[in-house]
Amino acid sequence: MNTLGKILSLTTFGESHGSAMGGILDGFPAGVSIDVDKLQEFVDLRRPRQSVGSSQRDEQDRVELLSGLRHGQSLGTPIGFIVRNTDARSSDYDGMHNCYRPSHADYTWEAKYGIRDPRGGGRASARETVARVVAGGLAVQALEQLGITIFSAIVQVGPHRGLTPESMSDVIRYAADDGDTLGGIVECVVSGVPVGLGEPVFGKLQAQLAAAMMSIPSVHGFEYGDGFDMASKRGSDVMDVFEKREDGSICTTTNHSGGIQGGITNGEDIIMRIAFKPVPTLMRDVPTIDRDGYPVVLHPRGRHDACVLPRALPIVNAMAALVILDNYLIKKTNVL
Repeated sequence: MNTLGKILSLTTFGESHGSAMGGILDGFPAGVSIDVDKLQEFVDLRRPRQSVGSSQRDEQDRVELLSGLRHGQSLGTPIGFIVRNTDARSSDYDGMHNCYRPSHADYTWEAKYGIRDPRGGGRASARETVARVVAGGLAVQALEQLGITIFSAIVQVGPHRGLTPESMSDVIRYAADDGDTLGGIVECVVSGVPVGLGEPVFGKLQAQLAAAMMSIPSVHGFEYGDGFDMASKRGSDVMDVFEKREDGSICTTTNHSGGIQGGITNGEDIIMRIAFKPVPTLMRDVPTIDRDGYPVVLHPRGRHDACVLPRALPIVNAMAALVILDNYLIKKTNVL
């Protein structure tokens, strides 16, 4: 299951400590103007070493576009790309080949396939998301030319809300100094969305967005609109009343629905929140078992994030962009 999307499809490949990560983005419309420098800037947002508690793995993440573009325009043919791994340090995992790291994919992956790549988690590593960000960066530029924009922000780190950038850094630094990690919540807003995106009944837009976001490593929760708060409200508290604007268009006076009703966009902003668990790799000794079931103590080494949230923002934006652009293209096939 390495492919996302229906008309716009992304297939990714590569392992954390392999030679490169990459992907093939198929179904991308022809004639879209692509700013390669802007694409690289978008990809750079998820690079390590840019924030407190970030992994110190020194990857430059230079995007190599192999096909599908000419003179700054998309050709409508598959866009192939790679991002080379230049700073993998597999020796950090030498002592973990025979053990199962708590809360990682080690045990489940090996139980399913009978084999796994222990070097940084292989394909289960968050390193895989660089390919998503490259493809999503292309989708972001296409959407912007349609008047659709995507913005994400960190709204919670651990139990803390309303943090300034400085206080956020302090909270993450404190956890990192203790060899621990933190999770949190990212809020994503998609603006300028036309009415009619989404494919009921099993392709409701919120279901597609939820699947995309839940596929991001460390994501453990998704909600849109008022989300779980709706469970404690009355219907009269969360009703989005329609009205007509002066230009004749239809809108709602509130947006409890988060821009989606009946699985289809209603033209209001799509608002969603994505919950990230704390990174499971602690920089302290942790108990576990080996393949034979004997208790062992892991002494973690390597370069790991104490909190993924700062680097998660472009990943969230990328996944939202891929889903929205795919559904925009699907909508164009729905009616004559």
